[in-house]
Amino acid sequence: MNSRKIALLVLLLVLLAGFFVFDIGQYLDLDALKAQQAALDAKVNAQPWIAAGIFFSLYVLVTTLSLPGAALMTLAGGALFGLLVGTVVVSLASTLGATLGMLLSRYLLRDWVQTRFGQRLAKINQGVEREGASYLFALRLVPVFPFFLINLAMGLTTLPVRTFWWVSQLGMLPGTLVYVNAGRELAQLDSLSGILSPGLIGAFVLLGLLPIVSRKILYWFEARKVYAGWEKPGRFDRNLVVIGAGSGGLVSAYIAAAVKAKVTLIEKHKMGGDCLNTGCVPSKALIRSAKLAHDLKHAERLGLRPVGGDVDFAAVMTRIQRVIATIEPHDSVERYTRLGVEVIDGEARITSPWTVEVNGQRLTTRAIVIATGARPTVPDIPGIDQVAPLTSDTVWALREQPKRLLVLGGGPIGCELAQAFQRLGSAVTLIQRNERLLPREDDEASAAVLAGMRADGVDVRLRHNAERFEVVDGQRRLIYTDLANDVEATISFDQVLLALGRTANIKGFGAEELGLNVRSNGTLGCDEYLATRFPNILVVGDVTGPFQFTHVSAHQAWYGAVNGLFDGFKRFKVDYRVIPWATFTDPEVAHVGLNEREAKAQGIAYEVTCFAMDELDRAIADGTPSGYIKVLTVRGKDSILGATIVGEHAGDLITEYVSAMKHGLGLNKILGTIHIYPTLAEANKYAAGAWKRAHAPARLLGWVARFHRWRLG
Repeated sequence: MNSRKIALLVLLLVLLAGFFVFDIGQYLDLDALKAQQAALDAKVNAQPWIAAGIFFSLYVLVTTLSLPGAALMTLAGGALFGLLVGTVVVSLASTLGATLGMLLSRYLLRDWVQTRFGQRLAKINQGVEREGASYLFALRLVPVFPFFLINLAMGLTTLPVRTFWWVSQLGMLPGTLVYVNAGRELAQLDSLSGILSPGLIGAFVLLGLLPIVSRKILYWFEARKVYAGWEKPGRFDRNLVVIGAGSGGLVSAYIAAAVKAKVTLIEKHKMGGDCLNTGCVPSKALIRSAKLAHDLKHAERLGLRPVGGDVDFAAVMTRIQRVIATIEPHDSVERYTRLGVEVIDGEARITSPWTVEVNGQRLTTRAIVIATGARPTVPDIPGIDQVAPLTSDTVWALREQPKRLLVLGGGPIGCELAQAFQRLGSAVTLIQRNERLLPREDDEASAAVLAGMRADGVDVRLRHNAERFEVVDGQRRLIYTDLANDVEATISFDQVLLALGRTANIKGFGAEELGLNVRSNGTLGCDEYLATRFPNILVVGDVTGPFQFTHVSAHQAWYGAVNGLFDGFKRFKVDYRVIPWATFTDPEVAHVGLNEREAKAQGIAYEVTCFAMDELDRAIADGTPSGYIKVLTVRGKDSILGATIVGEHAGDLITEYVSAMKHGLGLNKILGTIHIYPTLAEANKYAAGAWKRAHAPARLLGWVARFHRWRLG
């Protein structure tokens, strides 16, 4: 806090202290006002403009400093100046005083509050930007609510001063009229509490609800406009139809069945979607086999003589299919049928906001959840059709291991599969246009993955751009540009795997005919409740984003199902505050909240605490003493802004930080939690301990040291 703010704060404290020390409040008492009414009336009659000016100034001062007595002065305004003039003077003075009070709060406190609690207040600030005027209006209409608290609270937000002024002016007017009018009968009043009857308070509360009711009415009219031209069925066959049986669709259907809704789930391909059949499950099964192959090749590190462990690639790929088959019953038609979900194998098409056609059958439904997922992106690179590219969808059909595998893309999928195939015996080259791998992670994490992949033998070429494919004498080749040196070069390969992101599936089920909004990145647009332009049609999962992770799809599914089933009664905004993810390379990288790159980009002040895994007993015993935990906290506090873990089982270890951030726990709570010894999870406690040591109270510890020396005698 600078010197000007300190001086202003001291002045305010002196004025407040003077008010109470000199007992000025005795003059703002109902009995005192009634006793002086005749004398005050004489002064007003003698010099009305001067009296009004003095009264106006005193009223502004009282409300600016949040002193008790504003209600009594409002009565005095009616008693001294009458209904019309009193209302004008009090209304203007109260609004000016409230605005000055708000500005004082903003000047003295907002920067400090936003710095310390900026992340927690982000949603509040967004809400104020959207609906701040409505909230303020509702509060101003209820006179029993302390107005000075409203001024203080609004000063901490980003609500424009102009908006605060006119909403306060309008919102306080009904209460001002009641009090000024009561002041005209001052002699008959026994107490201030008698002015507001329960019925009058109730009327103000109803007025306060007017903005909410207005928004509901507006929402209803907008919905009617959107649905204009569509014929709504008189009754419905189903409460919910879900299109797509991936993670988002399965969870949506499960929740609907759990609350006893009549729900139909439609899938045109395989139950379980990409995650089970072509994504998370097969890739992790492949990574497990690749890790064992790698460990066997380096068995001497654990004191074993060289071990064979020749890779049978076909057997590895067959095992992956067994893993899928073992998990399949969890997502099967039989299981969901037992849960109460009607499952239909077929291609769905939405023909109106309330009807879906499948296999020639017309279904009517109150709500629809679109969970059609995404597919691997296949770029329009010249010659790509000649080389029969693999994707994360098709690579699992391989039974013959490619000797030379080219991978395009250095994101999570590209890195995971490139390293796994290299460890299984392929010679892998990875082409990445960006200057580093895993661009969403911080620099150290990207560097650690790059080092790990190169140590395994992956030929990683950063800042290289694929230009065109060609086949020469039966040899498949890629012509690429080395962006660092601006030179063109060629690489030969046997198979190419595309790992360049995923494209939302938005076609073929009626989205175009319904005019659903498509964002610039190709995903289906929705609001914060996951609703499309039609409030009863919702989207979840990869088809809408913003995070294309299985666990995020499942998270969204709850909101999609509940908002679809209970729209008109209650809706919930999706909570994206704490979203974790992991990349299952070696080393693993797990992330939640902000990393340093993101914190700097957002202008958020932070501190960094690091703990190196080579200091952890269990990591040393396991022969994996590499990696680190990096935690970002609010400056001077243990509140967690984000965490990145690089190392063995990082995806499991991050959960403690996810839980802490979700429930508002800081590093002190993690430090105070007993962790089993020896486990990798102890690293989280040691990271918290590193933060604690960095924030040890040096001066206090100095006095404690003196105390102990004194105790020695």
